[in-house]
Amino acid sequence: MNAFPKTRAFVWKKDRLLLLDQRVLPHRLVWKTCRTWSDVARGIKEMVVRGAPAIGCVAAYGVVLAAKAKAFRTREDQMRALEHAFDGLLQSRPTAVNLRWALERLRLIWQEPETYGVHVLTPQGVAKCLEQEAIKVEEEDREFNSRIGRLGAALLPLDAVVLTHCNTGSLATAGLGTAFGVLWTAHRGNKIRKVIASETRPYLQGARLTAWELQQEKIPFELITDSMAAHFMKTEKIDAVIVGADRIAANGDTANKIGTYSLAVLASHHDIPFYVAAPFSTVDLTTATGRDIPIEERSAKEVTWVRGQSIAPKNTLARHPAFDVTPSDLIHAIITDRGVAKPPYTESLKDLFERQPVLI
Repeated sequence: MNAFPKTRAFVWKKDRLLLLDQRVLPHRLVWKTCRTWSDVARGIKEMVVRGAPAIGCVAAYGVVLAAKAKAFRTREDQMRALEHAFDGLLQSRPTAVNLRWALERLRLIWQEPETYGVHVLTPQGVAKCLEQEAIKVEEEDREFNSRIGRLGAALLPLDAVVLTHCNTGSLATAGLGTAFGVLWTAHRGNKIRKVIASETRPYLQGARLTAWELQQEKIPFELITDSMAAHFMKTEKIDAVIVGADRIAANGDTANKIGTYSLAVLASHHDIPFYVAAPFSTVDLTTATGRDIPIEERSAKEVTWVRGQSIAPKNTLARHPAFDVTPSDLIHAIITDRGVAKPPYTESLKDLFERQPVLI
């Protein structure tokens, strides 16, 4: 049986999807109810839910809501509605490849119904099959999280001090988390002395979410500002940096939350192993290098305002790329549910692609 964390990012309720509003954590627990696919797309776009694996799971349930939206007279009417929902959900956030992966997985059900049996030839059958597949996407992510946790924890030394960036726990996935899952598993194996969590400006996922999850799971931690990382790498013992990923190119270049690239450069300079942890669905072998990964540019107001309070002079111009790309030559290993990939990634990731997924 897989271990499960104390928090959930989303809960499926057959006719609606509940999203834990991560914008107001850690001070309030608020659940948003999504009854339509557009509610789900809005929740993704507006950061009610975030984290690449969680976005994929949530988008899958958005498709189910579209399939159940009304009593469709014909399967063709339903297919048109599903294609519309597919396009709308896909546009909600462009960088995380898990979103497209999950949507395309469900799309096969209404595009190739003969593969799934005659019961899928009715609108009711399509909706039922889509719901079963969305549940499977969630369950598999939970199982993959557990495997990533075990594989990653094995790479860490005893009494480890590990620095992490952004939020990669149960709030970002369906289970233990990716990089956070490694920390969770290592902590239960008595391998973690402490975690150092960077605040993750400008959206403060590290300060608001990761610190909260670490506290919930009773994992020792310290919170630092992003600009403190170099100082602590130079002056204190840090055994590893471990982060998640929103998209991994075929050559191992990795898109993750803005600030990740800086940490990788610093880790390389201080001879600290830099690990990426992600489900294999985050690997996009159709994207050759990081130069081909689209980088979402979010509102500049998220830089100039914090919690409804302006922190910059009026009319200040600001930029907010939500992600950056870490070159593969700065990455010590990529930990996936199918195994640990090491350089050269063009070969090791392809080898993992050819393996069957391993479920625990």
